[in-house]
Amino acid sequence: MTSKTEWLRATLLATSLALFMTDPVLADNAVLPDTVPAEFKVTDFLLDNGMEVVVIPDHRAPIVTHMVWYKIGSADEPPGKSGIAHFFEHLMFKATAHHEAGEFDRAVSDIGGSNNAFTSYDYTAFHETVAPSDLELMMSFEADRMRNLILTDDVIKTERDVILEERRSRIDNNPQAVLDEEVDATLWQNQPYRIPVIGWMQEMEQLNRIDAVAFYNKYYRPNNVVLIVAGDVQPETVKALAEKTYGKVARGPDLPPRVRPVEPEQNTRRTVTLSDARVSVPSFSTQWVVPSYHTAKPGEAEALDLLAEILGGGNRSRLYQALVIKQGIASSAGAYFQGTMLDDTNFTVYGAPRGDAKLADVEAAVDAEVARIASDGVTPDELEKAKDRYVRSMIFARDKQDSMANIYGSTLATGGNVQDVQQWPDRIRKVTTDEVKAVAARYLVLARSTTGYLLPQQQAGN
Repeated sequence: MTSKTEWLRATLLATSLALFMTDPVLADNAVLPDTVPAEFKVTDFLLDNGMEVVVIPDHRAPIVTHMVWYKIGSADEPPGKSGIAHFFEHLMFKATAHHEAGEFDRAVSDIGGSNNAFTSYDYTAFHETVAPSDLELMMSFEADRMRNLILTDDVIKTERDVILEERRSRIDNNPQAVLDEEVDATLWQNQPYRIPVIGWMQEMEQLNRIDAVAFYNKYYRPNNVVLIVAGDVQPETVKALAEKTYGKVARGPDLPPRVRPVEPEQNTRRTVTLSDARVSVPSFSTQWVVPSYHTAKPGEAEALDLLAEILGGGNRSRLYQALVIKQGIASSAGAYFQGTMLDDTNFTVYGAPRGDAKLADVEAAVDAEVARIASDGVTPDELEKAKDRYVRSMIFARDKQDSMANIYGSTLATGGNVQDVQQWPDRIRKVTTDEVKAVAARYLVLARSTTGYLLPQQQAGN
């Protein structure tokens, strides 16, 4: 089980649209299909209890990925209860009225499958990869723990100790993770994304059975779930199995719209500095609040995605070519846009020096490239190549059923729908150079940014 803090940082949107940001090697004149092959035709339907089901057939191998996405994440937590979404991810592996603790994991292991879970700001997901013949068993286990968990004080205390130790080992003992938390808390002035997914230690220590039961009863209901089944299955079979298992779970009360506090206008440049003896190479990252795919005006999120790709999306990007290859002053430099979020999101640039180069020189060079795009824009050629890489990567994502399950699951759990995923390549193709320049000029303003510096101990105060 992993918290979204680690998972998100490691994959730059480990699911969803960041999967489009890979850089596969194809000939520049490769032909890109305009239609989805029949074997990839996606089916979407609702059970009577309100549970949404998406089926992504892929018959090339006898395996299936089964993912249950609850539309509840850390940004939905009650004030003062930070970490409860991630805490409950752990509790879902405990005993139910029908199964002992650990029985689900043993069942998956016995059939040679794999399973895990993760928590995000906007959702909590549980997933298994098994043979198609075992799909009904997975559905039965998931449907059972959706409503039948046994939550005692002893269970709560034991698992609370586990998440507290997880925070100590993954966050408190990791300078980069500590800085990331402080940067998030500074970037976001009002929005709950400023609170770490794993939670603040002093609030995690107070989580109790009453909190857990209230959270469970409110959010763990079929009408707050998106089920994604990808692999060697037929939609009719999945529907029948889903009705047989999940369909027996009673619908819960309708949940109110997910309306959260919004950001005030940001008018200052902020910096966060952490010096630590465990750091050997200094680094920086600069972030801006920008719209996500769910909050952006038409075309803006697509333009931000392409801006991130052109600016710092890989070894063909401006930052990599200028700072790593040509000037040789950076060991790393890049940019990314976390587009699949329910609310506004962040756009990030980052870098670290190489050899005798100074961090200040790397930061100045990165800022210069950002300013250059904001003032001069991008060329038609680099935009078209970025589009090609993005659309190709969507095609390559079809080769991995877990990638497709993540793309659809994270999109639907953050306010999107099946059509948003399917029409995404066409929307990317329509982005113009003027639109890329416009979002850079509008949002990447240094006077409204937050920069984090991670420095060796001896550079404190520099």
